[in-house]
Order: sequence, then structure tokens, then C-alpha cells
Amino acid sequence: MQSRPHPRKYRQKLARRAPQVAGPHGLELRPYQVLIRPLVTEKGTHQSDRYSAYSFQVHPLATKDQIKAAVESLFDVKVEKVRTMTRKGKSRRFKMVIGQTPKWKKALITLRGDDKIEFF
Repeated sequence: MQSRPHPRKYRQKLARRAPQVAGPHGLELRPYQVLIRPLVTEKGTHQSDRYSAYSFQVHPLATKDQIKAAVESLFDVKVEKVRTMTRKGKSRRFKMVIGQTPKWKKALITLRGDDKIEFF
């Protein structure tokens, strides 16, 4: 079965429409906007001692390249690898209402060689 052709008005509207042009991906974030806070946990300190890997909470729209550039510029270290994960929010109860904590993005950054980040 053949579909009917588009009406003339619709074809004219399509012809007037501006072409779609792809722009740069992501937001323009400054380094201090990309990294929200370091995650200092027992597991994180073990990874930083043994594997030279540090975990940070980062902006949800930040890319791996932006995270790498932010860590290198703020801490003056060389980054070998960046792994990211988006963590789901937990359900919480306040009186009779069940709510949800917001989801957040976590980045695990591995440094090259003998580079270290001192938080304290």
C-alpha cells in the first residue's frame, strides 16, 4: 500500500527549514566545575596507596577528556586512565513520603608513574 504524498504546505515548510549542523559536544566547563569533590573512603585510600588511583565526584555532563584535563591542570599530575560511572540515587523516606536522592557521576582516575595527589 502506497502512502499518500505530503501536502504542498508541508513540503514548503520543509524546504524553508534551516539545515541541521552538528556543533561541539558537551558543555564548556572550567576545571573547578568539573571536579565536585574527592571521594575519601577506605576503599579509595587503599586504591590510591596501591594502584595510584583516585576517585572523584564529577559534573554529570563532564566527559572523560574534560575530567582528565581538569585533574592535570588542578593537581599538576599526568593522568593515565579515566573510568566513569553514573551512580543511581538511593530511595529515602521522610515521614510518609518516599523520595529519591539524585543520581551522580563518579570518576576513577589512574595516575602515571610516581605521581601522587595529597588531599590532606
